[in-house]
Amino acid sequence: MRIGYPCINRTIGCNANKTFRLKSYSEDRLKKTIKNNLDCLERILTFNRENNIFFFRITSDLVPFASHPINRFNWKKHFKEKFVKIGEYIAKNRMRISMHPDQFTLINSVRTDIFERARKELQYHADILNLMNLDTSAKIQIHVGGVYGDKRRSIRRFLSRFKKLDSSIKNRLVIENDDRLYSLNDCLEINAEVEIPVLFDYFHNKLNFEIQMRGNYLENTFKTWNSKTDGLPMADYSSQEVNGMRQKHSETINVKDFCIFLEETKPFDLDIMLEIKDKEKSAIKALNSAIKDVRVFSFLQTTSSGI
Repeated sequence: MRIGYPCINRTIGCNANKTFRLKSYSEDRLKKTIKNNLDCLERILTFNRENNIFFFRITSDLVPFASHPINRFNWKKHFKEKFVKIGEYIAKNRMRISMHPDQFTLINSVRTDIFERARKELQYHADILNLMNLDTSAKIQIHVGGVYGDKRRSIRRFLSRFKKLDSSIKNRLVIENDDRLYSLNDCLEINAEVEIPVLFDYFHNKLNFEIQMRGNYLENTFKTWNSKTDGLPMADYSSQEVNGMRQKHSETINVKDFCIFLEETKPFDLDIMLEIKDKEKSAIKALNSAIKDVRVFSFLQTTSSGI
């Protein structure tokens, strides 16, 4: 079991998600920004390796305007060697990588133009992972999308649109339950039609829990993953910020709640992404609190920097 955090490292002093305004676009500026982001990503991965953090979500802003019509620069060719080098480091150190497009990437939108933009954005994410030569355990996670006044029709539209996606996207795509619209039951229903893996979001499930869950909802969710092609099931973990809004993720990890989560997920093997504001600091705390969990212990024992 790996434990990780998303996108930003607040310790090392660089950002892998630098971008700029569209009106400031130039090919030279784009090249410099991509180089900065890739250099910083290397530093983040090195930090993670040194701290036994083997799960990381790469920012969607790694290549600014990648799916925008203004970007005609062949960044994939220009930075190919750099992507290969990063991918080799990831594979050598048995790291798990994921990506998560923003909430506007909606393949079930009632508007076909929004779907087409979403398709291009998903292709960009798949291209990043493919350039690194990562296997299909490196996933792209999305929400099912909107309801648009008719959930049944919106689910059918998701299924229809999913089937139209390129195989390079479909092989990496996973859906997660959200905090309002689509529960685990809804995601499992979609999986039954197209066998897309379902990522379990612990915090969202607390906010949007259906009493009539089918059987053991964790077991049913984790069964949607094919261990040979998808890798271990992925789960997102967070808790509610103290005295914050109902849907606000915590600023730092609640170790007691995290230990409850570890107990609830036993005996399943999974990789855990911490959606917590202080990023790597909480990841290190989580590792320290989970060090006696056999799922974490056994993985670290197989790494050269393990305990």
